[in-house]
Amino acid sequence: MNCTRTLSTSNILPKQSAAQVLKVLNGSGAVTFSRPAFVGLQQQWAARQFSTTKPSNWKEFFPAKDTPAIRETPPAWPHPVYTEEQMKQVEIAHREAKSMSDKVAVAFVRTLRFGLDLASGYRHGNGKMTERRYMIRNIFLESVAGVPGIVAGMLRHLHSMRKMKRDNGWMESLLEESYNERMHLLTFLKMAEPGWFMRLMVLGAQGVFFNAFFLAYIVSPRTCHRFVGYLEEEAVLTYTREIEDIDAGRLPMWEKMQAPDIAIKYWNMPEGKRTMRDLLLYIRADESKHREVNHTLGNLDQNNDPNPYVSKYKDESQPHPGKDLKHQKPTGWDREEVIGKL
Repeated sequence: MNCTRTLSTSNILPKQSAAQVLKVLNGSGAVTFSRPAFVGLQQQWAARQFSTTKPSNWKEFFPAKDTPAIRETPPAWPHPVYTEEQMKQVEIAHREAKSMSDKVAVAFVRTLRFGLDLASGYRHGNGKMTERRYMIRNIFLESVAGVPGIVAGMLRHLHSMRKMKRDNGWMESLLEESYNERMHLLTFLKMAEPGWFMRLMVLGAQGVFFNAFFLAYIVSPRTCHRFVGYLEEEAVLTYTREIEDIDAGRLPMWEKMQAPDIAIKYWNMPEGKRTMRDLLLYIRADESKHREVNHTLGNLDQNNDPNPYVSKYKDESQPHPGKDLKHQKPTGWDREEVIGKL
């Protein structure tokens, strides 16, 4: 569907239209788009604009590098293959808080959730969220979600060198989790450009969250993993609601929107399954895996147990933790379920 609109700095245009906009600035005042404009093209957000960047200053977030000898730089951690059936089996779940450590983690997640809802303008309910508001929330969420993995991985790396002992495979999964969350962010940044206000919020949130999580992980790694597990429960809930809103026809701009190339390559999205809805299925599945991983790590001996997600099992035919979605356990694996099988 094509749409023609007069260029206005109060509208937020999709990133793929940037080149057309730059041409228009020196010529005609009208521009034609090859597919529905993204966030805010049909309506303006009364509170504040998502992007305050002037059209003349728009730029590609990931411009091509001047590296004639290099054809491509593949991901450091190739993404595991998810089937559509496996992704549809992902469900909303909550692990009951049993210990004081669990209750502390839940309390902090609820506090963080309140702040995130306030900062991103999230309102749950039929018709209360638009594509624009969801994208603001997604970008803000993913810009913070990549912090725990890198902090925990860094601390375990330093601990391993300081103690001169092996880490038992934990840091690899934690760094990979952080990398995966960053890929979510890069994907969303291909679809919308945040303005100075969003950048300022992200800067502040990262600064506070990084240092707080750093100190908390030194005090109690178990509580921190439980915290991330509960936080990922909220992420699964958010993306599930987005998918439901698409299915209910409340997000018309997203119904036929195609996933950007960076997402297609990273998740190996098959032909015919590359819509915005399909993309959200992949991202939700990733969040469900992070939920499971951190709840499982929170059940283990933080200093001595091996990471069950990179371990090889004597009987591979039995259900066990893995990087893919073959054996899903939303609330995590108990210690006796995995350590006894190593």
